[in-house]
Amino acid sequence: MNEPKTLGIIHAINLTIRAIEPFIEQYLPEVSVMHLCDDTIQRDNIRAGVGVIPKRNYFKFAQYAHNLEEAGADLILLACSTFNYAAELARPLIDIPIMQIDRPMMELAVRQGTRVGMLATLATTVPSSERLLRIVAAEQKKPVEITTVLREEAFRAIQKGDAATHNAMLLEEIDKLSGKVDVIVMAQLSMSALAPQLNDTRVPVYNSGATCFARLRELL
Repeated sequence: MNEPKTLGIIHAINLTIRAIEPFIEQYLPEVSVMHLCDDTIQRDNIRAGVGVIPKRNYFKFAQYAHNLEEAGADLILLACSTFNYAAELARPLIDIPIMQIDRPMMELAVRQGTRVGMLATLATTVPSSERLLRIVAAEQKKPVEITTVLREEAFRAIQKGDAATHNAMLLEEIDKLSGKVDVIVMAQLSMSALAPQLNDTRVPVYNSGATCFARLRELL
């Protein structure tokens, strides 16, 4: 009998552990999961300001990836969108695959169209998510026009457990964006809570939870 595969997940804030659990249960029930969370990463990313990632956080990610590899992980998932570049820096140092949680979503969006709307609730996420979207577009040799909308008050609401306010704000922005773009991506995993209410949108709206874990199921 084959040993179950093991997924190692690196979190920069404990909020994503709660957000990720339903996707693990749905897509990877037979996979062993190891969570590694360091809340100081997100704290220090936010303190550093938009577009700046402290070097120590890149070092921390590489160290944690090494720890998970030594512990027997078959694949490592970076669950934080804000410093997704850490995965690219760590790959040459680690012998198992590393995936950014947003990459499958970005790849799907770029295949759908050239006008991509990006909805974010955390300012520090915007530069890294736009960068990853452009990397994916370059890989697919497609031009991409990104329209980004930031609603930080929605993130504050979900942090307080107020999913209703969070979702209402985002649905309002999705409705506005839908007339301007071919497809919409939601830049943080926490926004995946909105997924059940997105069955009747004018353009496809993708979240990193469903797209990432569907890909992980294929890989694992």
